[in-house]
Amino acid sequence: MSEETAGKPGRNDVSDWWRTSIIDMAPGMIRFRGHPIEDLIGTVSFPQMIWLLTRGELPGEGQAKLLEAALVAAVDHGPQAPSIAAARMAVTCGLPLNGALASAVNMLDDVHGGAGEQAVEFYHMIDEAGGPSHAGAMVERWQETRSAYVPGFGHRFHKPVDPRAPRLLELVDEAAAEGIVSGCYAAIGRSIQQVLNDRKGKPVPMNIDGATAVIYAELGFAPPLARGLFCLSRSVGILAHAWEQKQQGGRNKGPTPPAYRWTYEGV
Repeated sequence: MSEETAGKPGRNDVSDWWRTSIIDMAPGMIRFRGHPIEDLIGTVSFPQMIWLLTRGELPGEGQAKLLEAALVAAVDHGPQAPSIAAARMAVTCGLPLNGALASAVNMLDDVHGGAGEQAVEFYHMIDEAGGPSHAGAMVERWQETRSAYVPGFGHRFHKPVDPRAPRLLELVDEAAAEGIVSGCYAAIGRSIQQVLNDRKGKPVPMNIDGATAVIYAELGFAPPLARGLFCLSRSVGILAHAWEQKQQGGRNKGPTPPAYRWTYEGV
């Protein structure tokens, strides 16, 4: 018996090596958070299943629909997105679909894919500071202490509006009107956008990270889970592009056509 379990009645150093409240399984029996799998199959949606496993309970229908909207909105952004490009290149290098998925998801870190987590964290900071009226001061604090980039705002391609954000915020407003969410994080997101618009003197679009972060914050997901949920969502696009590349063929394709060369700056 290990030092950790020694002297603790009913504890076993083998069966207690891993402990979980997520799944209970025995021959002929599988339960997720206490729910028999046969009761879940055909009755709950995939977003509801995500919620059940990560949060410990089944969401209401309105909560699940809002989560699903965020997942749908972020599935893909084209081959110019580094993660999608990585998946397609991986396939041309001979990797199977699971290898392409792994290569791509591993690129979803702080810079590419992490802004949603950072935005949820930032929204929480503004909420704790007193709400939307404190957005200006908190933007300054974020830029002084964290990054010049305000997570969830601005886009290289979609100007002056990221077409995904208004629709997601509209769904949040509808959910708030029905009492499903509070709407406070939607107000915070809009207040940040107004601050940035005023400072820049032109529209600074709330992007997909900022909009989905509003939903994840409204639904009570912790900031790190926002990144995990983005990875789940973007995996759909990654899979689709990897599979398409398999059908198209191609061998050992790099980031640019062979006729193009990089800039050499050495001796």
